[in-house]
Amino acid sequence: MFRLGQAGAQVAELIEQGQTLPRGHEQLTERLLDAGAIHPLIDSHAELPYRLGDVTVVIPAFVRSAIEASRLGKLVSQCEDVAEVIVVDDGSSHALPTLDKATVVTLGTNSGPGSARNAGLSRVATPLVAFIDLDVTLHAATPQKLLPYFVDPRLGIVAPRVVSENVISTIDKYDQVRSPLDLGPNEARIAPGTRVSYVPSAMWLCRTEAIRAVHGFDESLRFGEDVDALWRVIGAGWRCRYQPQVTVGHQPRATLQEFFTQRRMYGRSAAELASRHPGSVAPVRVSWHSAGMWGLIACGFPILGGLLGTYTVLALRRKLRDVPNSLDESIRLAGLGNLHGARILASAITRAWWPLAAIMALFSRRARTVLIAAAVVPAMYEWWSKRPPLDPLRYLALRAIDDASYGVGVWEGAIAQRSAEALMPDLSAWSTGAR
Repeated sequence: MFRLGQAGAQVAELIEQGQTLPRGHEQLTERLLDAGAIHPLIDSHAELPYRLGDVTVVIPAFVRSAIEASRLGKLVSQCEDVAEVIVVDDGSSHALPTLDKATVVTLGTNSGPGSARNAGLSRVATPLVAFIDLDVTLHAATPQKLLPYFVDPRLGIVAPRVVSENVISTIDKYDQVRSPLDLGPNEARIAPGTRVSYVPSAMWLCRTEAIRAVHGFDESLRFGEDVDALWRVIGAGWRCRYQPQVTVGHQPRATLQEFFTQRRMYGRSAAELASRHPGSVAPVRVSWHSAGMWGLIACGFPILGGLLGTYTVLALRRKLRDVPNSLDESIRLAGLGNLHGARILASAITRAWWPLAAIMALFSRRARTVLIAAAVVPAMYEWWSKRPPLDPLRYLALRAIDDASYGVGVWEGAIAQRSAEALMPDLSAWSTGAR
């Protein structure tokens, strides 16, 4: 919540109306941008800060089949008008296609995506670098549409939306609405602990200076190296943005085994990221009010849970005392917040915490009820609201595999790191102050 003075209120009103802002607005608008309260709009008539000739494309390539070789050739052909395309052959077991329009850098052994990207980054001589994965398909003018955002001198990385392609198999149809790479239709600033806390490096357009300032990617990480680099760029003071108005295509995993492995490794990377970025990775991030309310209800104390929910409304009303209709607004916001908290807690029970929940369910009927409800109710609501091209049973089964695979990875990573950081909830209450 922001409390604005008279001059700030005038600036906010002009932002709402889409009008030119007065001199001296920068301090407020910078704070609003950093908080994710406002987002930049592109002026189609303004001069671009950079051209495609200022972009070098780096493609890390671990090619294992003729299909992947064909994808690589197609991707290189889509990178038109850029300064250079650098393909880093990361110890491929299959021959690369002929790439007349690219510079090929060959690594002796397969060292992982972080090493491959760093090898390409070391050869970049342009102010911007685009990292694009092998299984990505560029849509019309994808890089061109991202260039205008660099009018912001603090912008370090901008990423498009990653959408699944070739919706044919059951896994394809599931990934169409629940891909871990697709972060949805709403633009956002990227920051740990926020609605969009990361973006996958399927495609990033980066300011070369920003990615080099943090020494590129951590080569010791096989998974999560992109999130680690992103958070280090943000920590260095750069602004990073997710702009879903621009999209790229992505090939979903072809088999159930590949699907399981992908989710498991994402979970494993969460534990490694938690040890490098304490406080940035949590399976649950809700207020203690919501956690306590649902905990009491789940333990068989609905009246006490209701009383805590009522306290939530009263506490929020005190915070919103200057807002018109503060009681109605407090009831609405507290209700939505507690429902959102229930969804987050259910997700944790079926993902990161499911081994513990399963053990408890063996000995407690109430725990079994909670576990079944957490697995079924959110999944069925999601199926009903998103209407994927799948029947409810297959959707429920794939979501259960998705969640369980991720949870297995989290526990593997926690044991390997000898740290429970990735399993610990963040139950921070509402901030006591305003901005």
